[in-house]
Amino acid sequence: MSTNRGVAYLGNGNVEIQSIDFPKLSMGDRKCHHGVILKTVATNICGSDQHMVRGRTTAESGLILGHEITGEIIEKGRDVEFLEVGDVVSVPFNIACGRCQNCKEGKTGICLNVNPARPGAAYGYVDMGGWIGGQAEYVMIPYADFNLLKFPDKDQAMNKIKDLALLSDIFPTGFHGAYTAGVGPGSIVYIAGAGPVGLASAASAQLLGAACVIVGDFFPERLAQAKSFGCETVDLTKDASLADQIESIIGIPEVDAAVDCVGFEARGHGSDSSVEKPATVLNSIMEVTRAGGSLGIPGLYVTGDPGGVDENAKIGMLGIRIGLGWAKSHNITTGQCPVMRYHRNLMQAILYDKIQIAKATNVTVISLDDAPKGYKDFDKGAAKKFVIDPHALIAN
Repeated sequence: MSTNRGVAYLGNGNVEIQSIDFPKLSMGDRKCHHGVILKTVATNICGSDQHMVRGRTTAESGLILGHEITGEIIEKGRDVEFLEVGDVVSVPFNIACGRCQNCKEGKTGICLNVNPARPGAAYGYVDMGGWIGGQAEYVMIPYADFNLLKFPDKDQAMNKIKDLALLSDIFPTGFHGAYTAGVGPGSIVYIAGAGPVGLASAASAQLLGAACVIVGDFFPERLAQAKSFGCETVDLTKDASLADQIESIIGIPEVDAAVDCVGFEARGHGSDSSVEKPATVLNSIMEVTRAGGSLGIPGLYVTGDPGGVDENAKIGMLGIRIGLGWAKSHNITTGQCPVMRYHRNLMQAILYDKIQIAKATNVTVISLDDAPKGYKDFDKGAAKKFVIDPHALIAN
């Protein structure tokens, strides 16, 4: 009988490699004829996973983590027409049926049929439909023809797998943040957060033609990583305001567009940088974005946070200065990135060497057994994107 192992969340700060069931082409008691089973080639640790591992969601112990998946098809259901065993594919973290109204409108992040509790689903994530995660050796993917992005050449894909592994989430998510913030040729943009999504958004802003990309964070190593590919940076531990620091770079205290790549565990700025203030980033980007500008908010906000700083924060009710955003006529985009809207074109940007997204995010490949250490290092602010290689298939 085939074996399988995966990364299990076991409570606050605790993840462990466990033996788990080998995936089957089934959805509960129904046969999943439209699905495939993948041998995992790469599966990444995401900041969203870290929220769960910190105990900042209602995730239950035993959840198998992982929604950033790239793999090789080893089995397919009878209704899969356009994919074959042996194909290497990218898996959007959004699970989508391809049949509902939202999917037909391209809103695959809020599919109506894959989660009985609410619109939208994801692998290995709290409140996202109970789907088994992909930080494992093998994983089942439903609605394969609709969801999966096949790489056109297997050998070429493996040569660029560190970059292509980011197509499942953080590259499209970072791009979505910049794109919905209206970034284009000549834009000046502020990116809040220099974690992997923030770095991916900064690189995406450059791809979109931004004239100047400014990245803010607390960790010197992360700011250095942003500088390594041409970004300006602001140190949010300094007492100087964000607006003043931006003005020192570009001569005025405002930008054309801003992206929140931090989310609900945001901290204050300056003397408050060690204090959690969950509305800080949202309010600060409204402050520094010009009238008529746009805000992209790919950073995660939740409806249930047991560790919230107050009773309002525990249900996602934050002190947002919406009047300021209204007065400045800001356009604001929130929610999950609809990965399929972007991933094919971003794949082509990688394959034709228009972007080096793995270098920008400092991809660091680790084994499945090293995943618990990867979580701990990431939690300490490591300026790395950890990519798990369960079968030792990725060349150094």
